Amino acid sequence: MLGYITLGTNDLDASSRFYDSLFAEINVERIMHGSEEHGYVVWAKDQESTGFSILKPFNGEPAQPGNGNMAALSADSPEKVKALYNKALELGGTCEGQPGDRGNGFYAAYFRDLDGNKLNAYCMIESK
Repeated sequence: MLGYITLGTNDLDASSRFYDSLFAEINVERIMHGSEEHGYVVWAKDQESTGFSILKPFNGEPAQPGNGNMAALSADSPEKVKALYNKALELGGTCEGQPGDRGNGFYAAYFRDLDGNKLNAYCMIESK
């Protein structure tokens, strides 16, 4: 259903390094980037997959995290969820909820990026 999601950043270089390292944990790479004037970066598994992008806001105002907004990163195992969460914290992100079973087979961890955008890493596990 979604083609891509975009989050704002106030430091495109630092944010790009954060996401390059984070997405390396799940074999996702940059697929596009904009010019110096219209800076953005897009990551995805391939051109047909849902993309994740960052950019400085077009209106020139500071980027701010949305209240109630969150992007979810799909992982294929609890180990990958933990790896994404740990990598995010290692890169300067902050904890919003440690990895764990959230019920109904939903295993997730929550964190914020360098700009305060909230994300989670999740996978589905067999319910007990």
